Amino acid sequence: MPSERDYQLHPIVQDSVIHNSKALSNLHSLAASLFGVSAGILGLESYSGFLFYLALSTITTLLFYALQVAPESLAERRSIFDTGRYFHGAMDFWTSGILGGLSGFILTWTLFYGLVRA
Repeated sequence: MPSERDYQLHPIVQDSVIHNSKALSNLHSLAASLFGVSAGILGLESYSGFLFYLALSTITTLLFYALQVAPESLAERRSIFDTGRYFHGAMDFWTSGILGGLSGFILTWTLFYGLVRA
């Protein structure tokens, strides 16, 4: 738990946290649709399609973290995976995109699977 001194040195602006969460959510929604197109064209079925989505979503989150969050000075951070200053919490950052984009993935996956196999 951050102390009062930590908040004075590094204030957390709620508008920025909300903006960052929206940007990550939009990225995951767009990427999930593209992953669904890829899975449908490749003809993936059942668990292999869901594992494909899970792996690519995790890679997308890691790339977003590496390009946007990690370049900050590591001397100021408590942990290498500390995302509390930019998002609502670490769990929100690492898992929200996977569940949020799942419906778009399934929709485009089944559409393109049907178009390619028909």
